[in-house]
Amino acid sequence: MVKLRAPSSPLFWRIFGLNAVVLAAATALLLWAPVTVSVPVLFTEAVVLVGGLAVMLVANAALLQIGLAPLERLTRRMATVDLLRPGQRLPIAGQGGVSRLIQAFNDMLARLEAERAASTTRALSAQEAERRRIAQELHDEVGQSLTAVLLELKRAANRVDEPGLRAELHHAQETTRASLDEVRRLAQRLRPGVLEDLGLVSALSALAEELSTHTGLSIRQRFQPGLPPLDEQTELVLYRVAQEGLTNVARHADATRVEISLAHDGDVVNLRIRDDGRGLGLSHEGAGIRGMRERALLVGAALELRTEPAGGTEVELRVPLAGVEDRHA
Repeated sequence: MVKLRAPSSPLFWRIFGLNAVVLAAATALLLWAPVTVSVPVLFTEAVVLVGGLAVMLVANAALLQIGLAPLERLTRRMATVDLLRPGQRLPIAGQGGVSRLIQAFNDMLARLEAERAASTTRALSAQEAERRRIAQELHDEVGQSLTAVLLELKRAANRVDEPGLRAELHHAQETTRASLDEVRRLAQRLRPGVLEDLGLVSALSALAEELSTHTGLSIRQRFQPGLPPLDEQTELVLYRVAQEGLTNVARHADATRVEISLAHDGDVVNLRIRDDGRGLGLSHEGAGIRGMRERALLVGAALELRTEPAGGTEVELRVPLAGVEDRHA
């Protein structure tokens, strides 16, 4: 949280300096005008006048600090605003130019957030379409070609009598079969057919089992039964956030255990991923987390990342059902 401090902008010092000059001039006039003070100036009168000047300067500085505080808050907000965290607004108090400026800034943020959400929707929709195209080509072109090579190697191995050459052909078969399995796995990650065929829970379960098999992570699954119906876009967002979250754990967290849960709490669907790794620390958000935030915007969801007190990280995605129902309507 940013600590409030005295304004230090050029505007503050410009106004303060002008006021100080005026007040100092007024004090000088009082000191040397025979109408208001003794001539020559008595020491006690000078002390009173200088003390009055100091009091006026302090009061002036305090009033300016109060008056310019909204501009300081606006400056800090402008420096830290993040369109991937919508809803950041400044409070508006009173009337006048500063209030109108803050209202204009809040309106600008609302327009930018709406435009960012619309452009993100278009970009991610195009990305998903490209993923489906690439997955289809991997399955139809590369997968079929590798299958044909595998069959040719099998027929060649059956016709060869030399044991050494047959062993080499069998090794080539195993290499080709492993490559074919990898191509199928990549196609599955690009286009989760199980999500379309069997639904979100089955897709998340398959994702967790696949990651556990390839990385050795112990992944506990907790999926609440009787989840409300979700539209295709919401299910895809939940799946992609879970996919990215589990991938980040496998790559960066140095964890041994992970828990993924999906639950329904009132009018919100919660997706949580907890691990026992090293936590977030002071690292900046990378492209993966930014991508999760962009996907959350598509369905009006809130994404939070927390470091657990006992170590590890928790990723929580809260999807409001009101937005889901609006998209169904």
